[in-house]
Amino acid sequence: MNLLSLSEHDKIYLLKLARQTLEEYFGIPPKEVLPPPSEILQQPAATFVTLTINGELRGCVGALEAYQPLVEDVKEHALAAAFQDFRFPPLSKEELPFIEIEISVLTKPEPLNYVHPLELPKLLRPYEDGVVLSWRGRRATFLPQVWQKVPDAEEFLDHLCMKMGVDPHLWRREILDVSIYHVIEFREGEFLRAE
Repeated sequence: MNLLSLSEHDKIYLLKLARQTLEEYFGIPPKEVLPPPSEILQQPAATFVTLTINGELRGCVGALEAYQPLVEDVKEHALAAAFQDFRFPPLSKEELPFIEIEISVLTKPEPLNYVHPLELPKLLRPYEDGVVLSWRGRRATFLPQVWQKVPDAEEFLDHLCMKMGVDPHLWRREILDVSIYHVIEFREGEFLRAE
C-alpha cells in the first residue's frame, strides 16, 4: 500500500471505526452509521493502534506484516490494544471517554545490513525509522514515534533490547537482525474530539 494514498477522509474513517469498535465492545450504540469503506481501506495493510490517556501510553498492539484488509486490521488491533496488551489491565468502560486513539499504518520492513555493531546507531534516522530487532527467536519493535521520548540512537537501541527481553547492551557486541520501516500516523486529536 502506498502510504501517501490515504486521504484525510480515510484517516477520519479509520479513527471513527476504531472508536466504534471499542464502543460496540462495551455495548454503546454507534453515534453514526459508517458507510462502506473506500477501496484503499480494503487493501491489505499492517497497522499498530495506540491508546493514550493524557498523553500516557494505555495500550499499543499491531503487526509488522500485512495479512488482512486495513479496516479489519484496525478493528482487530483497537480491541487488542484495549484488552490484550499485557503491560496494562484491560480497558474499562469508564476509561473509554478519556482515551485518544492513534493509528500507524506501516510500510513493509526492509532489512538493514551492517558489519560492526557500533555502526548501527549511525545508520538509524531518528523520528523517521521504525526499528525491528531480532535475535535468537526474540523480536521487538519501536514505532518511529518512540524517538520523541528516546531521541538518542544508542539509548533507543538499549530500550529496544530491553523490550526484546535481552541485555540492553547486546546490540553493542552482537550483529542483530535489524529491519527498518516507516509509518503514516494520525490521531483523534488531529481530526476528531472524543465525545
